[in-house]
Amino acid sequence: MDCLEQKDTEATAPSVIDRYYTRWYRADIKGNPCEDHCILQHSNRLCVITLAETHPILQDGRSIKKINYQISDGCSRLNNKVSGKSKRGGQFVTDFAPLCRITCTDETEYTIYSCIRGRLLEVNESILKNPSLLLKKPFTDGYIAVILPKFEESKTITENLLSREEFESIVSKRSVAESQPS
Repeated sequence: MDCLEQKDTEATAPSVIDRYYTRWYRADIKGNPCEDHCILQHSNRLCVITLAETHPILQDGRSIKKINYQISDGCSRLNNKVSGKSKRGGQFVTDFAPLCRITCTDETEYTIYSCIRGRLLEVNESILKNPSLLLKKPFTDGYIAVILPKFEESKTITENLLSREEFESIVSKRSVAESQPS
């Protein structure tokens, strides 16, 4: 009987993401329907920027042609270099600063935004070599970037973000609107 009980608790154990991170969402970025981003906030203030499970890239069996961290002629997120305990030298990003552009094989291009203000600590270079990580493991190995908000802003960065419950409510309203005939 003890073995059975132990098996049940292992099956319901939360994932590392659910255990150590708080999920926040930004829906319909810049008015683009369903272009949703997820921000995983750790208790140490670090924020991992990922695609929300409802983002069009993760829907409809799409495949990725190219990921580009070159934002403009003078700005490449790949040139971001931080050093030291206080992470000096990292690029400062605002709420709607583009992090990268993702082009799908059907030539649809999506811009991924930072969603929060802070210092860009790193971008995920492994998705450049293996774009399928973004599709298969968007919350772990397929993350977009890591941002560290300013200490004094760390409590207020979530004011413009949606909680998981608020986001699920928006998604359910979308699916109801889509299923109704016009």
